[in-house]
Amino acid sequence: MRTMKTALITGGAQGIGRGIVTRLRADGWRVAVFDLDAEALNEVAAADPDLLCCTVDVGDEAQVAEGSRAVAEWAGPDGLTLLVSNAGIADPVSGPLEDLSLQDWRRWQDSHVTGAFLTTRALLPLLRKAKGSLITMASTRALQSEPDCEAYAAAKGALVAMTHALAVSLGPEVRANCILPGWIETGPWQKSANRSDPAHSARDRDQHPVGRVGRVEDIAGLVVWLASEEAGFITGQRFVVDGGMGVRMIYEE
Repeated sequence: MRTMKTALITGGAQGIGRGIVTRLRADGWRVAVFDLDAEALNEVAAADPDLLCCTVDVGDEAQVAEGSRAVAEWAGPDGLTLLVSNAGIADPVSGPLEDLSLQDWRRWQDSHVTGAFLTTRALLPLLRKAKGSLITMASTRALQSEPDCEAYAAAKGALVAMTHALAVSLGPEVRANCILPGWIETGPWQKSANRSDPAHSARDRDQHPVGRVGRVEDIAGLVVWLASEEAGFITGQRFVVDGGMGVRMIYEE
């Protein structure tokens, strides 16, 4: 008898995370969600009562431990097929470096890097049971920058490096890969109070060789593939999903 696939998505109540949850549920997965935003989490739970929804700050060790116990009970003896470490402060702009406090610097690192570390450590026994897959969500900002984004860029760069280290340490039981989204429009995937459906200009679209801004579904599709048996020979890799924007040479005129 084939065991149903199980996944935990951190930061799964809005944005890219919510899109991943939606795609996995459509494909028949059982899904658990960690999110810090209780309002957004309640909306997701109301829309799909079969989800396991836990209000968790992934940068808080005690909260991660409590949430992971709930996931362990929910997942059962077969373990966890997939962990997507997607949670983190979405705003990339931390401001001028001379004005960036140590507290705020740590807030960016904790939400992305410490959160991925804590959740991976807590759920590793479940991933090993299932011979599962770990996916971290970095950003093209790990590779290129705009001004005043040091805290975010450092956090996303750390996730890229941590992922290839995890692939070496956890193989062959667990595969680990990293996705680096570019410009992905998440407006339609926010909680109702913040939801939007922005219209993109021709200039927005033309920055991308594919001719459009990215969609949340573009990332969700890659997550599903990376977690599948078809990707069973792939680990320790980074996947840039930016519509070709990062390879386009741009000269100011």
